[in-house]
Amino acid sequence: MTVTGVGTADVPPSALADTVLQRLTAAYGAKRDPAGAAAMRAYMKDVAPFLGIPTPERRALSRSVLAGLARPDEADCTAIGLRCWALPEREYHYFAVDYLRRYAGRCSSAFLPVVRRLVTTVSWWDTVDLLAVRVVGPLVAADRRLTAEMDAWITDDDLWVARTALLHQLGYKDRTDTGRLFGYCLRQSGHPDFFVRKAIGWSLREYAKTDPDAVRDFLARERGRFAPLTVREALKNIGA
Repeated sequence: MTVTGVGTADVPPSALADTVLQRLTAAYGAKRDPAGAAAMRAYMKDVAPFLGIPTPERRALSRSVLAGLARPDEADCTAIGLRCWALPEREYHYFAVDYLRRYAGRCSSAFLPVVRRLVTTVSWWDTVDLLAVRVVGPLVAADRRLTAEMDAWITDDDLWVARTALLHQLGYKDRTDTGRLFGYCLRQSGHPDFFVRKAIGWSLREYAKTDPDAVRDFLARERGRFAPLTVREALKNIGA
C-alpha cells in the first residue's frame, strides 16, 4: 500500500494544536522502537509506517501530552486531527482518533467533512471504525439532518465511506433508525469487498443485542441477498 497524508491545506490556526503537536512529536518520537515498528507495520498490512509504541505506553504518553491543557473548540479539533494525519507514523493518527472521540461533543455538524477527509486518507479499519462509531455516530445523533449525508455516504464508491455509513449507528441501541440500518445493508448487500460485507454483518449483530427478532425476521426475508460471511456475523450471538 502507498501512504498519502492529508497535507496541511485548510488547517485552521490553533495555538492549542501548536502546543499539542510540539509535545506529541517530542513524546512519541523519543519512544521510537524500530523492531516494534516493523512488526506493527506488517500486522497492519503496510498501511502506514509506525513508531513502534505499544498501545498502553502510547496512551500513557498521550495523557502526559494533554496534561494541563484546555479543552478544544471545533477549530482546535480540526487542526489537531488534520495535522496529526499529515504525519506519516500511524501512532499520530491513533492519537487524533482518541482525541476526536473524546471531544466529538464539542464539534458541530460542520465537522463532518473533516472526518470524511480522515476516513478517506490512509484508510484502514483501525482508524475508520472508531471514527465511524465514536465521531460520526455522535455527530449524526446530535443533528439528525446529517442522516441525508449518511444516505449519500452509503452509495459512495469509496468502500471506507460506505463502511462508515453502515457502522455509524453501532452504539445507538434503541435509538437505531432500523429503516436506514436495514436499507443500508440491502443497498450494499452485493458489495464485492470483505470490509463492507463484514460491516453489514457487524451492524446487524450489534443491533440484534437490542432487537434480535427484528434481525432474525430481516434475514429470514433477505438472507439470500447476503454473502455467507455477512449472515454468519449477523447471527453469531442469536442463532438462525
